[in-house]
Amino acid sequence: MIILLQHNYETVGVLADWQIRSRCEGDSPMVEPFVLDLLNPASLDVILGPYIMVEDPSNFDLVRVDISEHTEDNPWLLDPGEFILAETRETFNMPDNLCAIFALKSSRARAGYEHANAGFADPGWAGSKLTLEIKNNRRYHPLPIFEGLKIGQLVFHWMDETPVLNYPNQRGGAHYMNHQTVMPDIAVSRSA
Repeated sequence: MIILLQHNYETVGVLADWQIRSRCEGDSPMVEPFVLDLLNPASLDVILGPYIMVEDPSNFDLVRVDISEHTEDNPWLLDPGEFILAETRETFNMPDNLCAIFALKSSRARAGYEHANAGFADPGWAGSKLTLEIKNNRRYHPLPIFEGLKIGQLVFHWMDETPVLNYPNQRGGAHYMNHQTVMPDIAVSRSA
């Protein structure tokens, strides 16, 4: 049970559907494009965009793959145990008093998809698509990947106070700000 507290005339806690909608419509949308059919009572569904990154057996780096030609009837196949990075179709512009957590759709988890639980949108994170870390947990069968696949949902949290340092101003820098496509790890040195 979620208990909502009143503070400075704003509600603290998880945003309801009407609160998400009001922040996604208008002059400075929190999520673009906003599709009303993807709105849930306390979250917003997100779908896969046109690019993924896959492991290259010949070197350490991941390789960008365009999946825009793949459909539900002709998907790109994620093999058992295989790991990819994928992007959301949606671009996020988080206000300074909100953060969001990505959760895999339960129907995707039941099919065998796994997400690495790294999907967090800090206050002030903007101009970026969310990069998702996805793995096939099935033992024998591949899973379909295609642009437009409803993969997960974002749960938005209204913070009690605005942070002193938002994402662009945090110590160590904002490594994944204003990225319009799936991004590999850019914060780790590969000199090991």
